[in-house]
Amino acid sequence: MSQSVVPVVEDKQIDPSPTLNFEEYRFYQTDSELQYELYKGKLIPIPTATVLHIKICEYLVYKLQRYLAAHNLDLVVKTGLGVRTDEDKSRIPDVVVCTQSLLEQAAARPGAGILDFDEKPLLVVEVVSENRREDYVIKRAEYELANVPEYCIVDAKNGKQRVRFLAFTEGEEGYTQTDFLPGQEIVSVVFPNLVLSVDEILNPPLVEELVKAEQAQLQKAERLAARLRELGVDPDSI
Repeated sequence: MSQSVVPVVEDKQIDPSPTLNFEEYRFYQTDSELQYELYKGKLIPIPTATVLHIKICEYLVYKLQRYLAAHNLDLVVKTGLGVRTDEDKSRIPDVVVCTQSLLEQAAARPGAGILDFDEKPLLVVEVVSENRREDYVIKRAEYELANVPEYCIVDAKNGKQRVRFLAFTEGEEGYTQTDFLPGQEIVSVVFPNLVLSVDEILNPPLVEELVKAEQAQLQKAERLAARLRELGVDPDSI
């Protein structure tokens, strides 16, 4: 008795998510609390951050904001700000530094807050999550091709702890890579006077505690100034 042979058909996984162009992505709305990046027209959900991830981002924002203020730079530090990297790609770095004018341009447009092709941030920071290849390989290539001047990767995973800076340097067509390890201080090409400890970046103090200490110093200085005035001394002349 002969048996008919049924051909085996491979099950191909079909991506059910919508394919969007950039303008559709800028106005995309969902009931989910997740944020989405755009990669080759597809929505890529951003994983929910760990507490350490959140602390690192908050610490970097705090330190960068104070650096910019101390040097009187017309720049801003933001989280949640998108950066378009290609025709059908847009990322949401953990931290973005750009000019105030670029932020105002993005704010003046309807839809999501995203810097477009000709609105280059000076620095983007990604804190490594579970998908390590995305931060180290895919996003590196995107930021490099988009001519973002400096890309910082913060990797807090045990055994792989480091802060990697990738930047355009004179005479080089692509990114130059520099790794900073625990016990060292980072050196930025874009912000050469910025001094940050790798140890503090990877295991940062609570920003709330830093603000409390800052306020305590201000109050101490105000009390000292008041006392000097009582003694007839102008504190501004000292």
